Amino acid sequence: MEEISIRQLLAQNIKRFRETRNMSQADLAFEAEISIPFLSDIERGNKWPSPETIGKIANALKIESFQLFTPNINLSEENKLLMKKLENELLIAQTSALKSVFEKHLALG
Repeated sequence: MEEISIRQLLAQNIKRFRETRNMSQADLAFEAEISIPFLSDIERGNKWPSPETIGKIANALKIESFQLFTPNINLSEENKLLMKKLENELLIAQTSALKSVFEKHLALG
């Protein structure tokens, strides 16, 4: 795999997530409360956004900020289903753990 810079990775991921959600640059810029030219510069790798702006972009894309820095891995359909199953199992385990902590907290009241 060809090595790319963190700036290139950020630029590619913002554009990829935006296009996956059928958002124009204008849509994303509006949602993230940044200018269209600034977003365009970020997507071309010409500008480096602040952490606050990265957070705004991630929120507008409805993803976690770290996903903007995660390489795109093409998974098979079988692996996508497995990942979804694991995500669901993790969510169930987290919910159960939180419920347990909450119940203990109430009991100590």
